[in-house]
Amino acid sequence: MRINILLIFIYTFTLGSCYAQDKEEFRIRTGAEMLIEDHLEELAGKRVGLVMNPTARIGNIHVLDTLLALDVNVKALYAPEHGFRGDFADGEVIEGGIDQASGLPVYSLYGSTKKPTKEMLKDVDILLFDMQDVGARFYTYNSTMKYIIEAATEFDKEVWILDRPNPAGGNYISGWVLEDEYRSFVGSYPIPVAHGMTLGELALMAKGEGWLEVDKEPKLKVITMKGWRRSMKWPETGLPWIPPSPNLPTFEHAYVYLGTCFFEGVNISEGRGTDNPFLMIGSPAELERKPEDIFLNSIQFLEDKYHIEIDTVSFTTRSIPGKAVNPKFEGELIHGVALSITPEFNQPVEFGLDLLSAFAFNISFDEYKLEVRDHLYLLSGTEKIDDVIIRPYNWGAQTGWGASFTKFEITRGKYLLYY
Repeated sequence: MRINILLIFIYTFTLGSCYAQDKEEFRIRTGAEMLIEDHLEELAGKRVGLVMNPTARIGNIHVLDTLLALDVNVKALYAPEHGFRGDFADGEVIEGGIDQASGLPVYSLYGSTKKPTKEMLKDVDILLFDMQDVGARFYTYNSTMKYIIEAATEFDKEVWILDRPNPAGGNYISGWVLEDEYRSFVGSYPIPVAHGMTLGELALMAKGEGWLEVDKEPKLKVITMKGWRRSMKWPETGLPWIPPSPNLPTFEHAYVYLGTCFFEGVNISEGRGTDNPFLMIGSPAELERKPEDIFLNSIQFLEDKYHIEIDTVSFTTRSIPGKAVNPKFEGELIHGVALSITPEFNQPVEFGLDLLSAFAFNISFDEYKLEVRDHLYLLSGTEKIDDVIIRPYNWGAQTGWGASFTKFEITRGKYLLYY
């Protein structure tokens, strides 16, 4: 392959400056980087499609630009939720078209078609999947991955997963396992809310456990990372945070999202339409001040239990192009809390459920679920979440996640790639 020396020099310099740490004693190499280092020749003579978004970077350069500089025969781009370049809000329909920077066709995987068609795959032999996950079952990139593998299998294509870290770490598992009744695009696998796996590991588990709707063996390959350990949360990786979606601008937002995303399914604002989505929670209803000042006491309880800082605030949501379209209670004064995690904060799912319970006990809302096919149940994967809300002042009542959770913990061990 002919190599553009100038761009490769830029890539190498950027990579080194971005990831360099004291004496280069430790540096994580993502699956994308390992693709360039160890697997590039395997792409020779192949027509390549890219399922990516802005998080597909090596240093400061998008993987697309790196591959084009290396004369890889990239033929098509596939856009998940938020788009290939990441300029669409949550839930906003993605349209296909042409990528202006490269001139390549872009096929939407977040609209009327979520699973690639034969026509969309006709010009490719290999699909490279590279997107930064957040470690939550309801984050849609893992569903897109499932559809990609299924379509590729049907039309005899290969899928390579370029692996990246789970920001919440590889040991944190929490939440109910998805029940079959609540399978959806925000719940494609029978796994807990926080699954503690990388997307590469999850892909292997989906294949090995028969969770894919295929009639033959998928041609699946995981390009593994080097240097990542399961005990690492994102700040320990030394990698730059590239927002996987417009409403998760920092790791702090993405980490607490594992629990505060449940507020999407009730008539309480999860903070969309502010500068701190998922870190600002509230309702137009006044927080009740009972004689014992129970809400303030609950804040103190949650701060002590979870090592998180909670302040009472009032805020107003607004439409933000590319980030929040018609957020809840737009333009109304909302009363609630602002959250700030500490280094010791390590149970985001449990915290989110306890905070939901606290709000449910301190404000009156008869129709608390939003009726979008019971979105709250789709997020939790079960109706058991009602117990958290209906039982007043029920913090910490959840002592276990059931037999299916224990089975998952044991079974996933067969598919772990990192230790």
